[in-house]
Amino acid sequence: MAVAPQPPPEKMMFQLTLRRRGISDQAVLRTMEEVPREAFVEKGDIAYAYRDSALGIECGQTISQPFVVAYMTEQLGLQKQHRVLEIGTGSGYQAAVLSKLCREVVSIERFRTLADTARKRLAKLGYDNVEVILGDGFDLPESLGSFDRIIVTAAMETIPEKLLERLEPGGVLIAPVGPHHGTQTLVRVTRTEAGFDRKELVDVRFVPALPGIAREL
Repeated sequence: MAVAPQPPPEKMMFQLTLRRRGISDQAVLRTMEEVPREAFVEKGDIAYAYRDSALGIECGQTISQPFVVAYMTEQLGLQKQHRVLEIGTGSGYQAAVLSKLCREVVSIERFRTLADTARKRLAKLGYDNVEVILGDGFDLPESLGSFDRIIVTAAMETIPEKLLERLEPGGVLIAPVGPHHGTQTLVRVTRTEAGFDRKELVDVRFVPALPGIAREL
């Protein structure tokens, strides 16, 4: 009689690690369990998919460590009716997590290779409420409109005013802010009647957010 293969120790520890590090939103924890991270990493890294560490992907970019993905998602306070903008599609993993917690995700990626790969991957896996667009996260088309939530998954030295203006009243933006080649601070900005309320959260390290569409890749 064949014995069913056991999940790797990293997968078994996945939820426990997130809980121990302070993730408490049950919807976020459930979503992190359901989204197959191994489908979003490079083939050579599948064995490491559930370790709590960032991994390299194409175009010199990274897929963020699971805790950071869960933490940023939790800090957004997503609701099912929300429309969400993501700047920096990467592998599409963060977009997949978001898609299960909101109505619609629009994800902007400056590398054509990453945009095309993520679009195909998300469609194959059935995340049909995600639209991946090749574009410049610093210069969004007016036709995209406004959003209930915005998440930036690359380091910005400052948050552009015109990006904040895309938030709906009561909307929340979360982004790593700081020098491109050092430690950044995760910042949450809430749009209020009086303006923008800014709160610094935790220190992080992200690849740089750069303007324009990449000329290569």
